[in-house]
Amino acid sequence: MTETQTPESAAATTAIAAAQPEAPAKPKARATKPRVKTGTRKAPARAARAAVDDDLPPPLPSAEGVTDLSDPRLYINREINWIEFDRKVLDEACDPNVPLLEQLKFLSIFYNNLDEFFMVRVSNICRQMKGGASSSSPDELPPAKQLAEIRKRVLGLLNRAQNHWRLKMHPALMERGVRLVRYKDLTDRQKSFLEGYFDNEIYPILTPQAIDPGHPFPTISNTSLNFLIRLRAPDGTERYARLKCPTNMSRFIFVPRTKTSEDYAELGINSNGRDDDIILLDDLIREHLGTLFPGHEVEAAVLFRLTRNTDLEIEEDEADDLLEAVKDFVDQRRFGDVIRLEIEHGIDAELSNYLIDHLELLPFQIYRVKGPLAMSEFMPLIGLDRPNLKDPSYKGLEPAFVQEGDVFATTRNHDILLYHPYESFSGVLDFIRRASEDPQVVAIKQTLYRCGNNSPIVKALIEARRRGKQVTAVVELKARFDEERNINWAEEMEKAGVNIVYGFVGLKIHAKLCLVVRREADGMKRYVHISTGNYNPSSAKIYTDYGLLTADNDICADVSDLFNVMTGYSSQTKYRQLVVSPHSTRTSILEHIRKEVECHKANGNGRIIFKCNQLVDRHIIRALYEASQAGVCISLIIRGICCLRPGIPGISDNITVTSIVGRFLEHARAYWFDHAGEPVVLIGSADLMPRNLDGRIEVLVPVLDKSIRDRLKRSLDLQLADNVQSWTMGSDGRYTRQTVKRGEKAVDSQDYLAKHYGQIP
Repeated sequence: MTETQTPESAAATTAIAAAQPEAPAKPKARATKPRVKTGTRKAPARAARAAVDDDLPPPLPSAEGVTDLSDPRLYINREINWIEFDRKVLDEACDPNVPLLEQLKFLSIFYNNLDEFFMVRVSNICRQMKGGASSSSPDELPPAKQLAEIRKRVLGLLNRAQNHWRLKMHPALMERGVRLVRYKDLTDRQKSFLEGYFDNEIYPILTPQAIDPGHPFPTISNTSLNFLIRLRAPDGTERYARLKCPTNMSRFIFVPRTKTSEDYAELGINSNGRDDDIILLDDLIREHLGTLFPGHEVEAAVLFRLTRNTDLEIEEDEADDLLEAVKDFVDQRRFGDVIRLEIEHGIDAELSNYLIDHLELLPFQIYRVKGPLAMSEFMPLIGLDRPNLKDPSYKGLEPAFVQEGDVFATTRNHDILLYHPYESFSGVLDFIRRASEDPQVVAIKQTLYRCGNNSPIVKALIEARRRGKQVTAVVELKARFDEERNINWAEEMEKAGVNIVYGFVGLKIHAKLCLVVRREADGMKRYVHISTGNYNPSSAKIYTDYGLLTADNDICADVSDLFNVMTGYSSQTKYRQLVVSPHSTRTSILEHIRKEVECHKANGNGRIIFKCNQLVDRHIIRALYEASQAGVCISLIIRGICCLRPGIPGISDNITVTSIVGRFLEHARAYWFDHAGEPVVLIGSADLMPRNLDGRIEVLVPVLDKSIRDRLKRSLDLQLADNVQSWTMGSDGRYTRQTVKRGEKAVDSQDYLAKHYGQIP
């Protein structure tokens, strides 16, 4: 079966039944293995749940009667709107229809999102406020007011998250055998068992630090867990100390219910946890603080955590060596300005004030936590072998060309669209591995942004070089929070002889490209893979992304030219087919919007569909407002930040904004324009944010194959029909979860595609 015969074409029946009571037609199978249902969450149950929150955000000021498209009331603050994205993640964690360990996963993601938000975005606003800068956002909200609004909304979310953990999730996990307990709840036998573990594994690496005139308050690293301890010396003197919890040990200690200290063995993550109690490392340390200070009485102790500014500037222009500059930056980032203090709720006031005074913090920076700190670190518990508490395992369908065995022959005949995770990332790996092994391949060029741990892509590139091929890897050192990993991969590849290019000064390389040059009977032939997602097999299992394999001469020539821009001194800015930031992405999108307006005025039925992660750029938002005023129907599927306000009479009443939050992270980007029945669709790496349009090398590629364009359109229609995992933004900036109306069919787009493509291994 060829790629163009993919069953997704049935997804079409698309909007499936959004309003049709009957089930969609069954697509033809494309795999050689039998297809079975995934058994994912029950759509009707999810759909029946009303979206009611106790922490609904306040509505935005009315924009009714506004006529000036530059009026700040027409734009939503990006930071505040981001919080509303994390609210939707929290909603998944609080949903009783979601399996318990999946709830915990979403809760961990929620907290991790907040960590990064404070480290990057809030720190940037703090810097603006301290520098006396005015607002740079289209809504013109001053930095101080942004910080106040952020705190108000975050406190509401944290209250909800903490209550859900304490009152619902934790008791439910305990009931189902995932027993996360306090030290005081253990049996005497278990405590005895832990004595050996503490004495042998933990005590030797703990380093208490005195705080006094001879020992100033220590520098606390970013997001580390620490104790501040008040001690009483034998002479009655009051003393203070700091103790950092080890970061190179599992935070979860699985304590058998039957063993004694004589049976001591190193403990870590138990595969199932059924026969163990689980305690936190910091809880065990707290119980043994006295052993660290002989002769002193521990009067009080508080666990705390700092979030620091990680949005530091790399002085690229002044750096002689970009690699060394990034290495220095990574070290500095651990000790940026303190942005947030998380501290246990209800602790000793004197100890709390001591900490706040020494850190010189303002009240808005302090967050008191009910329950465990650092719940972003709870993700390892998802690895427990408890399938009854998780979504059924999912494996994407192996692409047909992998089975057929010759990716180059298939790509020569027609373009191939991959849709992850519904189709396995094995297709991408097969393309790169075959390129590394094929004696006819003479060169491979690859961009790497986030490639993950133990990367098979990196290994394939090293193998290709060992086989004598010309291999070039463009490694982006400035991929936030992946700098160290990328440096390590780059150095390993360089040792193997791979030509390594470390990106641009002043620009991030965010494009996802792989170019293969192959010697064939009729001369040199180029093959290209262009993706919306990173070359990371792990994230490809949970992120939805599009990938295009093509041998189109113009596209391949463009990619060759772009690699020369990235690796050499080429200053090319115009391309045959590719749309490339920072030169043409904004102008191209704007031109297509204006063309759609012209087509609508001439023919009617104007239609635009955008699917991306963020919509922030004021120029594009204004153009969409103008298109809406002209009567063009605009559907926006925006996972994260959306600064556009839909549904404002006379301005955006032809625009809808939806957001899908579900099992998979929506990461694909597609920009579809009807153009009077001659549609244009662009897919690629670029979101509609100033940083993507002006500060990065991004690539969008037009989909030239009609069957693939149709396929993409049907998948977009399916998502627009989603009434289970979809949220709709109102003109007041608030999101409402879709519900299934009487007589409607429940449409869960992710569940439909998972069943459509998937199989349980």
